[in-house]
Amino acid sequence: MKKIIFLTLAFFACISVNAQTQPQKVSTSEVKAQATTKAENFAEIKFDTLRHDFGKFSKEDPIVNCSFKFTNVGTAPLVIHQAFASCGCTIPTYTKSPIKPGESGVIDVTYNGRNKFPGHFQKTVTVRSNAVTEVIRLVIEGTME
Repeated sequence: MKKIIFLTLAFFACISVNAQTQPQKVSTSEVKAQATTKAENFAEIKFDTLRHDFGKFSKEDPIVNCSFKFTNVGTAPLVIHQAFASCGCTIPTYTKSPIKPGESGVIDVTYNGRNKFPGHFQKTVTVRSNAVTEVIRLVIEGTME
């Protein structure tokens, strides 16, 4: 008798859980409204270039700088959350305020080769933002003689 009661309770528990996990019906007009809203409001970052080559430079003056210019080609404000380098010898600075659609910003990158071995180097700067493409990597390279 106890087994029958237990099995009956287990059966009803399974039915109630299954009823709660059934997908709810959503009208097509609601789906279209959500899709239109998401598609119309986005930020998109577009860089002029993703790579900078310093070429050859002297170890007597080992600090070199470059700038990566970008534009918000989306329809919502662009916010750069973070820009960090692959090495402590490379320091990026970036526009902290939101960039409105159509406006531009700059990421300045400084490479400090002081006390480093001469030769070719390649470093990356990772940029995280609220853009459709959330992560972009910028590359700097050169040869210190």
